[in-house]
Amino acid sequence: MIRLEPRLLRPKWLSVAVPVGSIVVALVLGAILITVSGNSALDTYGRILDVAFGSVQSWSDTIVAATPLLLTGLAAAAAFKMGLFNIGGQGQFVMGAIAASGVGLALPDVTGFVSIPLMIAAGMLAGGLWAAIPGFFKTRFGTNEVITTLMLNYVAANVAGYLIFGSMSFWRLTTGSGQVFPQGRPLSDEAVWPAFGGGGLEIPLGFILGCMAAACLWALYRYTRFGFEIGVVSDSPEAARYAGINVPRTGLAVMTLSGALAGLGGASDIGDIRHVLDPKGLGQTGYGYTGIVVAALARWNPLAVIPLSILLGALANAGRALQGATFPAGLVGTLQGLLLFCAVSGEFLTRYRVRVGHKRPLSAAELEAQAA
Repeated sequence: MIRLEPRLLRPKWLSVAVPVGSIVVALVLGAILITVSGNSALDTYGRILDVAFGSVQSWSDTIVAATPLLLTGLAAAAAFKMGLFNIGGQGQFVMGAIAASGVGLALPDVTGFVSIPLMIAAGMLAGGLWAAIPGFFKTRFGTNEVITTLMLNYVAANVAGYLIFGSMSFWRLTTGSGQVFPQGRPLSDEAVWPAFGGGGLEIPLGFILGCMAAACLWALYRYTRFGFEIGVVSDSPEAARYAGINVPRTGLAVMTLSGALAGLGGASDIGDIRHVLDPKGLGQTGYGYTGIVVAALARWNPLAVIPLSILLGALANAGRALQGATFPAGLVGTLQGLLLFCAVSGEFLTRYRVRVGHKRPLSAAELEAQAA
């Protein structure tokens, strides 16, 4: 007989064993699929490691790929920590990109010391306000935030597409080939975000901001009254209300914070990587959805999001570099899906203990009690 028992106490080692075990199991399952497809799992994984971490340039490319995943992962972790399912990180990411690019285009000749902070603020504000919409309906009317945040992803994508492909907006290039073939206006050199490092290693500003945001979010949830209130609301909203905590206001604040982090990711994507509003490119990345995988593997720990975003960034970097007939098609997406599946399964095992054994026969007293 197999039965599940809720864990009254969760050992601390589970917080490390679950993400590590999830990664190992996902890699084993991926290796099985690669072998079944007629390829060598060791050779395939070796190529991924070499492309992702084999040189200084590889590390730079991996960190660039990890930057948006870091910020969208933090966005998901911030909301999920309270039990709010913000599936709208993709839409908040796009709105942040729209706002940040708009500020950068509006200030082409202003020094980067002024324009870049304004781009950061605009991206966070746009993402936060976009997340506050489903947050308001959730806290005011009890609307399911999974549905509303997911629907707003499509609205944000359509807004970005309209600005470039459906209108002659401020964001669209209206001279030269841009009049016939719609494309976004590129940022000026002053609005391009700087990269830091040395010896060939380049770390984008967005990644540094993401690491700072992770540390601040961890401290906020661990050491502040606001973080304590979030923990109480997550465990028992009724107990939180009894203790005098304003549950709707706390939930709205958390959703807004989550959206602001995703919006910062969109701003970084524009300032660090694309330097132009590209609706198709933003839609194809799916950073908001992959960020959920990162947050799940990190078990909503902001600090753990940093290394796990690098891991997922390495997969994305290798997938782009190794595309071709000799690389298993869809491997990167498959591994990401397996990682999410294993992470969710591991989270289930942290909440419940599996017991295997024979069912004990009921005593006469227990049979009489059941009959009564």
